[in-house]
Amino acid sequence: MTTFVDRVVLHVAAGNGGHGVASVHREKFKPLGGPDGGNGGRGGDVTLVVDANTTTLLEYHHHPHRKATNGKPGAGANRTGPNGSDVILPVPDGTVVKRLLPNGDEEFVEDLVGNGASYVIAQGGRGGLGNAALASPRRKAPGFALLGEPGEAGDFVLELKTVADVALVGFPSAGKSSLIATLSAARPKIADYPFTTLVPNLGVVTAGDIVYTVADVPGLIPGASEGKGLGLEFLRHVERCKALVHVLDCATLEPGRDPITDLDTIEAELAAYGGLEDRPRMVALNKVDVPDGSDLAEMVTAELEARGLKVFPVSAVSRAGLRELSFAMAAQVQGARDAAPAPEATRIVLRPTAVDDSGFTVTRRDEAFIVRGAKPERWVRQTDFSNDEAVGYLADRLARLGVEEALWSAGAVPGAEVVIGDDVTGVVFDWEPTVAAGAEMLGRRGEDHRLQTHRPAVDRRREREAIETQYEEFDPFSDDS
Repeated sequence: MTTFVDRVVLHVAAGNGGHGVASVHREKFKPLGGPDGGNGGRGGDVTLVVDANTTTLLEYHHHPHRKATNGKPGAGANRTGPNGSDVILPVPDGTVVKRLLPNGDEEFVEDLVGNGASYVIAQGGRGGLGNAALASPRRKAPGFALLGEPGEAGDFVLELKTVADVALVGFPSAGKSSLIATLSAARPKIADYPFTTLVPNLGVVTAGDIVYTVADVPGLIPGASEGKGLGLEFLRHVERCKALVHVLDCATLEPGRDPITDLDTIEAELAAYGGLEDRPRMVALNKVDVPDGSDLAEMVTAELEARGLKVFPVSAVSRAGLRELSFAMAAQVQGARDAAPAPEATRIVLRPTAVDDSGFTVTRRDEAFIVRGAKPERWVRQTDFSNDEAVGYLADRLARLGVEEALWSAGAVPGAEVVIGDDVTGVVFDWEPTVAAGAEMLGRRGEDHRLQTHRPAVDRRREREAIETQYEEFDPFSDDS
């Protein structure tokens, strides 16, 4: 049964925003109650958060589809719809987030390092405005409301890269897990057969005043960088380390193997993987408690030191040489920490919109005109095209933004094909301009035409008084009735 997963494909979808509602206040003796439609609620977000108690992506391997709830629509009496519930996904420290593109490529998005680090992987849609929020002196009683926006959705790759200060690398059964168990409180599985370790093991080591973490990287064999064994699965866990320690088996009985050959083989795999050339190296000649192992360690020490490597004969069984090794690793870690640049203070950068930035672009493609921009695309998503008044309101907004003038400048003529948005979700119009270049507005599309048929309040009051007078003069018991 799989217990450790360090790479998954996650399918996420944020919640949709709730629709606004068109409503008119109705109450006895209040004929002019006015619009009271509430706004829709916001859709829920999907957020990744680093959790210290999470060490694997196994949960998302079994359940890769995650969706936040939708916002609820608004209601009359100016009632705003409830927001959708956010979905919080705990991930291990060191999780790299990549967006999975339609062509199969992966686009880097975020690197989550540090407990509590978070990233909104899918943002919920905005709720639509109700007609109460859309009322204005010109449009006193809107007969429409705005639709809620759809939430973001997409496919993402989550890839775990273990955050450790020192990585122990070497052939299977070289004694890496035994060293971690002896140096720290970690208790990995240990057995006398290859590939006992199937997951990276982490241990916390204290050497004097320095505390650091050590990771056991399993499964490195010849061809690991090409996918053989388990090496390709776990080589990524070496990337974040500050130092590498080669654990070389001085008591192996396999033919054709010795500490020098093992070192050259593992170095070749690390070089093929790439990106680790600047990491300082040390060598731990393990199993010197075995008589033949001690003799072999003495034979190869001089050659290893000639390569510029610090060599430490050690034994996880007798604990020989472990104190010297732990302090040497601590010195490497402290040196890397001191050399690391100090974190920059958080600063807020304000980038105001340029004066000549209209917020949209108009480009011509064959006979069509493509309008792209955050505002016009959002307004199109919010429009109920079954409501003529809502469509007119959209036209007014686009005209005020300057879209129609830009279309005139680009060479558009009445009846031209105009696309607002991308090729997949864009909306196509047959353009009927309301503003001629340099002329006054020809019409008032989007205005609430019901206001033009309303009679003044004085006339309605006189009519009501006349009806009340008739009732007062009516006597049900008279002979005339």
